[in-house]
Order: sequence, then structure tokens, then C-alpha cells
Amino acid sequence: MQPADAAYAPYQHLRQPGRDPERMLAQARAQWHRQAGAQRDLWVFGYASLIWRPDFDFSERHASRVHGWHRALAMWSRVNRGTPELPGLVFALLPGGSCQGMVYRVPGQQAEAVFDTLWAREMPSGVYDARWLPCATPHGPVPALAFTLSRRSPAFTGELAPEQYRHIFRHASGRYGTTLDYARRTLDTLREHGIHDRRLRTLLALADDPNA
Repeated sequence: MQPADAAYAPYQHLRQPGRDPERMLAQARAQWHRQAGAQRDLWVFGYASLIWRPDFDFSERHASRVHGWHRALAMWSRVNRGTPELPGLVFALLPGGSCQGMVYRVPGQQAEAVFDTLWAREMPSGVYDARWLPCATPHGPVPALAFTLSRRSPAFTGELAPEQYRHIFRHASGRYGTTLDYARRTLDTLREHGIHDRRLRTLLALADDPNA
């Protein structure tokens, strides 16, 4: 596990006021400790890259759906899939609708390390709002950690013009690779799990349009 400043300090210039990732991590941990009870296991909901590259060990994985939130390629990425000079796009959970994804069970003795892994990956600039969303599992409903985004966030893109999506798909790249590879990998993995995201399929068609 790397020190907190190694994970977050390089991205301090990208943070909005009040978005301290270490403080937000401490809050999420405290919430988990309050609600986990005797079970002590951590549940995590994945809706995009966490489905095809979770980066942590888990004891169970199940298809599940959250209600009141939907998957959208509508968050600026200035680290993982873009740069401050040429922001890319990543998925977020936005309010409204529902979202099919995967929910992971992390044994309690591994949960603290997984919190650190997730925060270093998803929250170097504190951009997401971590929430505990109810997910159905074979054991009954569980509160699962999920990374959501407010439409009031400066990271929310709103609706972009087709030419903006084309430019981003063709040029944006960050520490984990290109926006286009990320979006295509997500679409392919969703299909493998029987999840059909028509909006994402339509957006990716823009990148392949030979007449554009």
C-alpha cells in the first residue's frame, strides 16, 4: 500500500475546494464500519471498468442492478483517460433511471486494503461522491460502495456535440490509456454479461464514422 500523499498529492491541482480524497476515504470507511455489523464484508458495485479490471480480490461476484442511478459517459477525465490539456471521458453514475452492473463481495479482512486500492484508482482528485447503494444478491439486498457524480460537479460534461465525442475518442489518452479503448472495452464486457447499452453503442459509432 502506497502512502496517501503518493496517491493523491500529484493530483492536488485538479481538486475542487472541499474535495479532499483522504477525508472522503475516512468518511466512507466510517460509514462501512457502522453498517457492516458482524458480517464485516465489503460490497462494491462496478458499472464500467470495475467490471473488466477490478484490481482487487473478491470472494463473490454477481450481476445486479441499482435503481435511481444510470451509467453515463459524462465525466471529464484529466488523469486516467485524458490530461488537463486534452480531457478524456469516463463513466459515472448519474441520478435517474437504473443501471445493470456487477456487485463484488470483499472479505472483511481484505476490506481496508481494498478501500485504499479503490481510492488511489478512482479518487486521486476526489471527483466522485461515494455512496452506499442497495444491490440485490443471492444473500438478499446489501449496501454496496459505488462512485456517483452530481450534475452540479464541474467534472460533469453535459451533452456534447458529435464532433466533440469524435475528437475525444480519436485523441484523448491518460495514465490508463485512451478514452476510446476504455469505452470499447466497457461495451464489449457489458455485452458479454448480457447488458446492452444502446447509448454507448451510438456514441462509439461516431468514432468509426468514415465520413466525419
